[in-house]
Amino acid sequence: MQVYVNINDKRWKKYDIDFNRIAAAAGPKRKGVEVSITLTDDKEIHKLNKKYRGMDKPTNVLSFELGDDVLLGDIYISLDTVKREAAAENISVAEHTAHMVVHGMLHLQGYDHITDDEASVMESKEIAIMKKLGYKNPYADECNCGCGGKCNCVDCKCKNCSCCNCPGDKTISFFKKIKIRENGFWQYALYALFGGVTAFGFAPFYCWWATVLGVAGAYWLTMRRTKFGNWRHEFLRAAPFGIMYAIAMLWWTLNSIYVVPELAKQFAIWTVPALLGIGLFGSLFFTLPFLAIARGGLSCAGRVFMFSGVWTFVLWLREWFCSGFPWNPIANIALPFPVIANSMSVWGALGLTFIIIGIIASVVEMLKNRKCAQCWWILLFFVIMAVCGGFAGIHNIRVASNDVSKSAVIRIVQPAQSQGQKMVYSREDALKRAEENLIRLFQLASDGDKPDIIVFPETTYPYTITNNDDMPLASALKTNVVIGATGFLDGAPYNSMIVADSDGKITSIYNKSHLVPFGEYSLFGFMPSPAHLSRGGGAELISMMVDGGEFVFAPAICYEIIFSDSLVPDSDLAPHAIINITNDTWFGKTPGTYQHLDMVRRYAIESGLPIIRANYSGISAFVLSNGEILSALPIGQVGTLDGTVWGAHKTIYRGIGRNRIMILILLLSIVGVMLGRKRK
Repeated sequence: MQVYVNINDKRWKKYDIDFNRIAAAAGPKRKGVEVSITLTDDKEIHKLNKKYRGMDKPTNVLSFELGDDVLLGDIYISLDTVKREAAAENISVAEHTAHMVVHGMLHLQGYDHITDDEASVMESKEIAIMKKLGYKNPYADECNCGCGGKCNCVDCKCKNCSCCNCPGDKTISFFKKIKIRENGFWQYALYALFGGVTAFGFAPFYCWWATVLGVAGAYWLTMRRTKFGNWRHEFLRAAPFGIMYAIAMLWWTLNSIYVVPELAKQFAIWTVPALLGIGLFGSLFFTLPFLAIARGGLSCAGRVFMFSGVWTFVLWLREWFCSGFPWNPIANIALPFPVIANSMSVWGALGLTFIIIGIIASVVEMLKNRKCAQCWWILLFFVIMAVCGGFAGIHNIRVASNDVSKSAVIRIVQPAQSQGQKMVYSREDALKRAEENLIRLFQLASDGDKPDIIVFPETTYPYTITNNDDMPLASALKTNVVIGATGFLDGAPYNSMIVADSDGKITSIYNKSHLVPFGEYSLFGFMPSPAHLSRGGGAELISMMVDGGEFVFAPAICYEIIFSDSLVPDSDLAPHAIINITNDTWFGKTPGTYQHLDMVRRYAIESGLPIIRANYSGISAFVLSNGEILSALPIGQVGTLDGTVWGAHKTIYRGIGRNRIMILILLLSIVGVMLGRKRK
């Protein structure tokens, strides 16, 4: 390093200070770097301080960063102030000057002490460099143990208090030895811990505070650093968060491999690769928000808008990536709080996620620097959005609770057979099992007064439906039937919803369009899958005639219900409800079954439509358009559920649409980043 020393005050000449050695110890470890050190007095540094910092007083040191890799910048040091401070601290002028040079050099390399976290990082580096130069801790108070400030005891603000024999010294010493270094073990461990904790805000745990702490902790861990690397390094730093978040949230999908012993023998070998794939999926998506803010040039407002905007964009992107899997938007942690959850009738899950993430990031920024007015304004902005959404939520709850016009009487049938009971091994066995299942379904569905519509779950009908078939189960029950079956139509296999009238005539067939990768088709053409189904034509409305008139519903099979704004097409017909048939037997009592029901509740709020949900093994339920569960059958219970639904209405969100909401969020984020960018 080349150090140019300019002496503007001749009094400096009597001090023997090796500026080259000090600057080299505190400077970057690369060749060709140059720095200028000007030794002056209070008069000159007073003028500089007033002109460039707006402070009408002298200071000990000023640093002017040039932003150049070779020419770091200029350091000005005032002898008058340094002498006063050295006398007050009872140290030599040379020692205090060395500290000023180290302090100034760190400023030129991007370190600062505006916030408590920044100050902690910068001070720790100054202490280490001064120790390397042979000086004591410049931030230590006078030592009370007679060591002269060299023993590193508590009174000296050191890492080891054993010299003072204080209580719990070994425990305190152990924790203080843990350093969250860049690329160190604890950095990656904390990212992973925060990722795993974040998943506990969803059903069945509903520890919303865990999600808040997890996201806030990872955000803090990213922003505590003052210098950032290239995008590859930053991606690898935050990747443990995405990996553990995805695994903790989606591990239950692998439960399906072991439900049927015969399938387990074939697919168990894919357990570890699948777990790695889930982790890779998480690292690709959930690391992006942290990668977006891991760079300089952003103010606190810019970081908050960038982080919340990118997180929401990731949620939207998951609806389109491969076959799409937008599971558990952060908005779902609000479902235990009806007023907040019903704000999704305006914002949707995308908008509420944007608000929640924005509040979390704003609070972290505010705690880092309580004196920053910008942080408070940004927090206030997101809180106001949340409050406005809350008022809209109250309105949605009232509209959904209006039960003046109830729908037809509907019966949900939950057979609750295991997948093993449904498996067959020969043609004779298949025919016998199909007949037994059909008799069992009839007995379950015919118990009690006859309803207007009977809804059976996904893949319940034991025979394959082909073109021009009828539905004898409907004619036997003498009522309208909605039932899931495997359809072989026009030479292609489908996962189908069959709608038949009381005469057994099939009036409508809806084919599932959002297929489950690895379960219903082979992703990329070579990944394993027990079935290879064809895709249906997409959203539609189906009309049925009941005693009370016409009943119009939007059909949804299985996890199609998780795709926001995808089930209700533009039509002159006004749907009364959504009928969702599904089969969660593959996932048992894992979190996935409970989270799937929450996705149904979320969709009901967004669309303003009540949902009739028939699940093969549970949880079957009637859900109002405010997300309230009217009645339900628990997991594994055989039985039926009779009920009606009401309160269908078109929400603001359904009128605007998912993609327009995403565009508005992106525009708002861009404006926030631009207005909040740092000005030099």
